[in-house]
Amino acid sequence: MDDVEASMRDVLAASVCRVRRTGCMEIKSYSKHWLCLFPQHGPGKKHTRPILLEPWQEDLVDQHTGAFLRGLFHSDGCRITNWATRTVDGRTTRHEYPRYFFSNKSADILALCAAALDRLGIAHRRPRADTISVARRAAVAALDEVVGPKA
Repeated sequence: MDDVEASMRDVLAASVCRVRRTGCMEIKSYSKHWLCLFPQHGPGKKHTRPILLEPWQEDLVDQHTGAFLRGLFHSDGCRITNWATRTVDGRTTRHEYPRYFFSNKSADILALCAAALDRLGIAHRRPRADTISVARRAAVAALDEVVGPKA
């Protein structure tokens, strides 16, 4: 939350406030200029309209791909401990490993996430139409470096 508030202040807003809501904290700022920075914003559900980056936004994502992924995973992603069982010589063992998931109903947002992962060489796959999974050990370690803990 501190990162979001600081970013909002750095980019545009002189006045940012936090409002406690049931189960969450809302970070707010009012400016008619937010739409200039986020032209994708508009009426209706985001997964029913195109979400495309403007050229200047693409440049920023190229320069700050890790920060872009961090924002995506902190908003619509999670890091879990996955597990599987295996029977070897009649004995069942449990294997645990970390894994990331990113879920969104917008195909455009999923494509932006996948492109950013590709840019950093982080292996991923699509187990479902609305989900990106990062499960290989090296890929999870690379994403740990980029995303950091979700607080």
